[in-house]
Amino acid sequence: MSTNTADGVGRGTKASRASKDHKKPTAAALKGAIQLGIGYAVGNLSSKPDRDVLMQDFSVVESVFLPSEGSNLTPAHHFPDFRLKTYAPLAFRYFRELFGIKPDDYLYSMCNEPLIELSNPGASSSWFYLTSDDEFIIKTVQHKEAEFLQKLLPGYYMNLNQNPRTLLPKFYGLYCINCGGVTVRVVVMNNVLPRAIKMHYKYDLKGSSYKRRASRKERAKSSPTFKDLDFQEMHEGLHFDPDTYNALMKTLQRDCRVLESFKIMDYSLLLGIHVLNRKPLSRGSRCDSRKGQKVLYSTALESIQGTVKDPEPVADDDTLGGIPARHKDESLLIFLGIIDILQSYRFIKKVEHSWKALVHDGDTVSVHRPSFYADRFLKFMGSTVFKKLHPLRGASSKRKRNSLHAMKSASQEFLSPQKEKKEEKKAQSMDNLDGNFYGSSEQPDLLPRTALSFESTHVDEDDLDNSEDRRDSSSTLALDDPLPSLSRSQSDSELDVYL
Repeated sequence: MSTNTADGVGRGTKASRASKDHKKPTAAALKGAIQLGIGYAVGNLSSKPDRDVLMQDFSVVESVFLPSEGSNLTPAHHFPDFRLKTYAPLAFRYFRELFGIKPDDYLYSMCNEPLIELSNPGASSSWFYLTSDDEFIIKTVQHKEAEFLQKLLPGYYMNLNQNPRTLLPKFYGLYCINCGGVTVRVVVMNNVLPRAIKMHYKYDLKGSSYKRRASRKERAKSSPTFKDLDFQEMHEGLHFDPDTYNALMKTLQRDCRVLESFKIMDYSLLLGIHVLNRKPLSRGSRCDSRKGQKVLYSTALESIQGTVKDPEPVADDDTLGGIPARHKDESLLIFLGIIDILQSYRFIKKVEHSWKALVHDGDTVSVHRPSFYADRFLKFMGSTVFKKLHPLRGASSKRKRNSLHAMKSASQEFLSPQKEKKEEKKAQSMDNLDGNFYGSSEQPDLLPRTALSFESTHVDEDDLDNSEDRRDSSSTLALDDPLPSLSRSQSDSELDVYL
């Protein structure tokens, strides 16, 4: 793969040196070439039969030359001649199918209308383009990032099979365009922040503090992207209900462990906040086009909720999949996703961390080893950015105290008459034991007199000595009996039988 890419870069360099007098393609020509190249690659892929993805499919690079006058295999166009490279076409076709993207819908989104250019608030020199239906982002990447993504594809394939509900970027295609001596590599991803809803606040969060404040130039924009220190000054945390908070943090923990296993660091959480209380949902002019196509697991709400086997989107048309949250007295919709995951902890990053650690606290800089970066990222998100809503403690403790007091008084009211009954029953049983059981006129003769006299003649002194213990046991039975008290005749008869 690296040989093919190096050849492509070399040809572009030679062409640029040999033809300095040639005019470089304009931004519009580059965008048109990107759209035409993606359309050709997807259309050409339809002729290939469907089959399982094999290991060698991840390293395939297909190259084709598209002259402006056309050829037997390529259409004619009004852009400068360019060469197209498509990376791992069968693997990316599987990814698109996994997210429910049909080839016709993908072509319509990418090629139907001109791409919309977006500003880049980050430190990189990447360009960003948005499709007209608000579904896909096209980002330019460097040669090392494209190479790293292709090496990442087998592990990425395994992770998506295990759990397609993730906040990690969804990659739908990787292409290289060489036009007029300019080489551009682009990756197609999901759009995290829909334009159909106004984002009152946008943040790029890493969990670090070194130089993590938006510049004056960024703040002067109509829709600036703030950073970690700005968030701590402008917000006291975003509060979610317990179930949503747990689902969100569980998803973040799972994604961070995946990135850590790939030795990836310096990624960010792109966070968009829409305040519902300020005005009704302000929709863009292209919101209706978004309703026509629902990419599975593409919204923030889908990424953290539901089971993997659920094939239906859970996004709501009114919220476009935003996660409900609160900040003070404001109701919010949260849109988020992890971005910039194509930075591995290579030698250059290790040198960058060592140099920054000399002039600043090493634990606060953004570049750090993957395990430390993931732990710091999760700690910042779980304690500073996202917080769990709790019920009012005063009200709950007061209700608890009242309920305990009511239970205590009710139990006392219930036990007092039972105690009186037991005392009365005990007194009656003691009176009966102290009186003459056999001489009572009310006592029925349950046993024949002959048997009684026969047994009385054989009573020895030990039985007479233990009579007192039997009386104690009978009185104990009467005290502990929870049943209603028996009549005198019934109790005497039972005692007569027992004795």
